[in-house]
Amino acid sequence: MTVAKIAQKANSAALILAHLSTDKKNQALNEMANALEANSESILSANKKDLEFAEKEGVAKPLIARLTLNKEKVRGMAQGIRSVMALPDPVGIKQKSMELDENLTLHQVSCPIGVIGAIFESRPDAVPQISSLCLKSGNSVILKGGREAQNSNKVLVALLTEAIKKTTGVPEESVQMIETRSEVRDMLKEEKNINLIVPRGSNDFVKYIQDNTKIPVLGHSEGICHNYIDKEANLDKALRIALDSKLQYPAACNAMENLLVHQDVASKIIPQLVEKFLEKNVVLLGCEKSCVISTDLSPVLKNEWDKEYNDLKLSIKIVENLDEAIAFINEHGSGHTDTIITEDIETVEKFMNEVNSASVMCNASTRFADGFRYGFGAEIGISTNKTHARGPVGLEGLVIYKYRVYGNGQIVSDYSGENARSFTHKPI
Repeated sequence: MTVAKIAQKANSAALILAHLSTDKKNQALNEMANALEANSESILSANKKDLEFAEKEGVAKPLIARLTLNKEKVRGMAQGIRSVMALPDPVGIKQKSMELDENLTLHQVSCPIGVIGAIFESRPDAVPQISSLCLKSGNSVILKGGREAQNSNKVLVALLTEAIKKTTGVPEESVQMIETRSEVRDMLKEEKNINLIVPRGSNDFVKYIQDNTKIPVLGHSEGICHNYIDKEANLDKALRIALDSKLQYPAACNAMENLLVHQDVASKIIPQLVEKFLEKNVVLLGCEKSCVISTDLSPVLKNEWDKEYNDLKLSIKIVENLDEAIAFINEHGSGHTDTIITEDIETVEKFMNEVNSASVMCNASTRFADGFRYGFGAEIGISTNKTHARGPVGLEGLVIYKYRVYGNGQIVSDYSGENARSFTHKPI
């Protein structure tokens, strides 16, 4: 089937999904979760083939970490779908209502975007996440995963589409998949039938998508995330948070890449951090001042501050004050997620207000920047755009709105000229 035909089918499915009841959508989601739980072994068998291929091809360790599935992750996929089920339906919500005149009313009502093209690398668990979010929000989706996960993705999509078929009234074309790079190029030309592209991957990958389509693109570039340990930090908290931000899952886009430390506490906290990071085999780089404090740090090159490692590697810099930390983050960060560790409320608010990132945090690990942890059920991706959706994109980021006007024979001519009627413009 051509990509044009797939996009047409997705568009037809989206028109049906847009007005499906919440119960119908939740029935389909429940079947999808059940299908994953019942077929864990076949999913893991397919994933094993992908891992063998990835190792043979010399795929980078961070990508292999994202690719790897186990029974717990498969259960997590099903749990994620059920989390989406439990969330309120974002479609059909009256966001604003206004009386324009007697018997003439305006209502702003949430509605689906339509057809989503989701392109992602390495992570097969993205398939159920994206599919469930799109279905619950009334959107159809065309998925394209990386070739390193092709076996896992095929099995997952097949299971999900078979599950969808079991729910009467839900079109099976709600979730479809393409497989090749040439199909991606074709998909990027389908501005008539595809309403939004969501790429998940490297900065170069996202930029390629943006440069080669007329379809709106919602995505993020690198995840260059920072921890800033302030002079008023509780150092026990700082140690725990910094270790978690880097080590909990180094391959994630919300893992810390640069650690900033106020000069007043640097000599106290940096040796402790270095000891703990070295125990976990983290390669440590540092600015000139931090290398004086710890000889275990290698001098950092200037352009290292702009790198997303996605691995056991970290750059450390000592800053003179909060202003320098904020300026550094805004210059070298990617607008993803940054956190401050401090007990000073005024410092917190200044950091929160002035750091220009989708997620800003206080005394918490950057790893919290995640759709599931934010209570969105899952996420279709993380956006560093400044459009309708920013940060982890859940159900609310997959709906827009339409204006509904209800009248009783009114015409614009009645509101023009010498004896024109006046609008009431009264909120209701």
